[in-house]
Amino acid sequence: MTRIKSTGAALLMLGVTLSAPALAQKKYDVGATDTEIKIGQTNPSSGPASTFGAIGRAEAAYIRMINEQGGVNGRKINLIQYDDAYSPPKTVEQVRKLVESDEVLTTFQIIGTPPNAAVQKYLNSKGVPQLLAGSGASRFTDPKNFPWTISANPNYQSEAHIYAKYILENFPNAKIGILYQNDDLGKDYVKGLKDGLGAKAGMIVKELSYEVSDPTVDSQLVTLKASGADLFYNMSTPKFAAQSIRKAAELGWKPVHILEVNATGVGQVLVPAGPENAKDIISVAYGKDPLDPQWADDEGMKRYKAFMAKYAPGEDANSGYATYGYSTAALLVQILKQCGDELTRANIMKQATNIKSFVPDLGLPGMSITTTSDDYRINKQFQMMKFDGQRWIISGPILTDDFKAD
Repeated sequence: MTRIKSTGAALLMLGVTLSAPALAQKKYDVGATDTEIKIGQTNPSSGPASTFGAIGRAEAAYIRMINEQGGVNGRKINLIQYDDAYSPPKTVEQVRKLVESDEVLTTFQIIGTPPNAAVQKYLNSKGVPQLLAGSGASRFTDPKNFPWTISANPNYQSEAHIYAKYILENFPNAKIGILYQNDDLGKDYVKGLKDGLGAKAGMIVKELSYEVSDPTVDSQLVTLKASGADLFYNMSTPKFAAQSIRKAAELGWKPVHILEVNATGVGQVLVPAGPENAKDIISVAYGKDPLDPQWADDEGMKRYKAFMAKYAPGEDANSGYATYGYSTAALLVQILKQCGDELTRANIMKQATNIKSFVPDLGLPGMSITTTSDDYRINKQFQMMKFDGQRWIISGPILTDDFKAD
């Protein structure tokens, strides 16, 4: 009996001895060490989409906070940011610099559909994660063709399916006029709407596009009004969203107005357009609005506001771009925590696609984030919201995109 115990104890000791090095083993790819995690980002702090620059500033502030707190698993994050002015050729130049000169472990939150599209094949060919890309285009949630790319944004087609369902239920006889950006962002929103409307896609009476380089969309608004459309499906980015809201008011055109979620910033879009002109615009939400008094005592909102006051006091804490930057940076940190001491590019993608019921500080109640190796979508849940002239009012149940093609 004693011998058996001794043998068992010896085997147990042996097991501990053998497993200890495995537990202590650290694995690094370029850009990671015992003390540092090097991460690269481009965002438009200048150019036609410079409004989105607030996102990068909030993310940098969040990472400063994390570093002050000791970093992630004892390592400080070195975030290297370059301005690409929302210009794809500049994005290519800057991302190559990040990968080949700065030798980052991963990219993070490259902002915008055209910039991300310009570097997607390059990053995938290099096996460098295109982590939490700042776009909801379907090409960025396509693990079969682009396994190194995962988007942070709600899928644009999923968002459009929700709008289609809302239109069919509430405005079944509408005449729909569409304005969209002539790239993957806009085209996905149009495809998603048409797919969601199905046999009722004939409700669309006019669809017009614009280029990011266009000075205005005034002529498109004149044409849309003349088409007889009484529902405006406005899938434009902030600069052009503000222009279109203002121009519609100048024309005396008062359709039901649906605006895509990326252009819903109150201070950045709706106030410049004229809050009275933006009243009753409809969109979707997947996060808490700092302007909504119902979150005054919410613990997640308190943490967010304390963060903004201390680490980003010069930024608009009520901005949806600040809340988005805070949330995406928090998700980055969660993924890095999950990586432990295996800071390889492959493990970053493994952890990014194995998120289990993560509840963000600013996620709406009942919503959480789960990803799998065959479903890269970060956000799949929405609630409808309407602008009351001062803030967005969220109402109705949580809506999940359950669209199935025929």
